Amino acid sequence: MTDAAYSTGALPAIEPVSIPLKALLPWAIFAGLVFVLAIYFVGVEEGALSLISGTSVHEFVHDGRHLLGFPCH
Repeated sequence: MTDAAYSTGALPAIEPVSIPLKALLPWAIFAGLVFVLAIYFVGVEEGALSLISGTSVHEFVHDGRHLLGFPCH
């Protein structure tokens, strides 16, 4: 870069990097599984389908249940 470019404040153009689908797919699957697990614990983890006994999970995600519209009372 020349001294003139520094004095005018011009910056070099930033080129976007393309990410191949093969590199992105495992992360997308992982994020999807985390999302499904989170929705399970917020929406279903209580009553007959409970994996964890007690009400600790229910109380931990209680406000999230109301925010997402799941009934719990």
